[in-house]
Amino acid sequence: MSEAEAGLRTGDDGVARCWWCGDDPLYRAYHDHEWGRPTTDERYLYEKLCLEGFQAGLSWITVLRKRQAFREAFENFEAEAVARFTMRRVEHLLKNPAIIRHRGKIESVINNARRTIQTAEDFGSLAAFLWRFEPHPNDRPRRIDRETFRTLTRTEASVALSRAMKQRGFTFVGPTTLYAYMQSIGLVNDHVTGCVIGRQVEGVRAGFLRPN
Repeated sequence: MSEAEAGLRTGDDGVARCWWCGDDPLYRAYHDHEWGRPTTDERYLYEKLCLEGFQAGLSWITVLRKRQAFREAFENFEAEAVARFTMRRVEHLLKNPAIIRHRGKIESVINNARRTIQTAEDFGSLAAFLWRFEPHPNDRPRRIDRETFRTLTRTEASVALSRAMKQRGFTFVGPTTLYAYMQSIGLVNDHVTGCVIGRQVEGVRAGFLRPN
C-alpha cells in the first residue's frame, strides 16, 4: 500500500502524519497536539462541541482560523457565562465579521451552554456523560487507512450519543457532527495507521482515567 493509500503524508520534518492536515502550521499543530487526545476538560469539551456545530457544512480549517475570534465572542466558551447571553447579544454577534454569522448556530451555542450546565449537574460532569459513549474496542476498525477514514462519518456510537444529546435538548448534534466531535476529543483514535502522532495518542489513551 502506498503512502497516499495509507492516508499518510511525510512532512518536511520527516514525520509521517495523517494526510489531511497537510503543511498548514495551524492545522498541523491541531493534528499533533489536540486531535484525538482524550480529555475531561469541561471548558474544552463545551468549546469543541460549539466549534463542531459551527463547522457543519464548512471545512474545519475555516473554523480553526476563526477560533480565537470565537473565543473572544463567546467568553472563552465558559458555559456559565454564555448561558446568560440574551437575544440582544445574539444580534450583536450577528454583526461580528470575525466569526461565522449564522443565527441558528449562534443560538445553539447559547442553548448548549445551558444544556451543558444541566448535564454536568445530572451526571457530575459533561465528561462523565460523554465518555459513556466510548465505543468498545471490538467495534473499532483494526486498521485505518485513507479509504477507511473516509467511511468513518457516523457510527452506532455517534448515533446513540446524538439521540441522547437531543433528548437532553442539545442542538446541532447530528450523528455526523458528533462523530467528528468524538474524533476530536479522543473518544476514538482515528489517526491513520502509521501516523506517528496516532501512536502517541494511543499511549495517552492507555493511561487515561475515564470519568465515572
